[in-house]
Amino acid sequence: EAIAQLRARVRRQKEIMDATTHSEAEEVAEMWKWIKVSFIVAFPVCVLSVVKDLTLIDHPHRKEGPQPDYMAIQVKEFPWECENCALFDLECWKKCRAEQAAEGA
Repeated sequence: EAIAQLRARVRRQKEIMDATTHSEAEEVAEMWKWIKVSFIVAFPVCVLSVVKDLTLIDHPHRKEGPQPDYMAIQVKEFPWECENCALFDLECWKKCRAEQAAEGA
């Protein structure tokens, strides 16, 4: 049944191809027309959206300081010496190492 469906699709495609009266040169010209239209429309839209994003929209960043409890959820400990510190949280690392030095002394 699947092969019969494929053959029917190929037959239908051949019928469509035989029914068209466009030459290959006309098809290529139509293709380039739509490529040009796409660039004429897409390029200004992209440029305007970049300008809008850079000028009009404020990019909020995470506030400095401690996070609320609901934002500092940690499911499991990190696999390094200070298990509660994120890899690039330098302040946490300093505190952790100071606590470890105090415990070791």
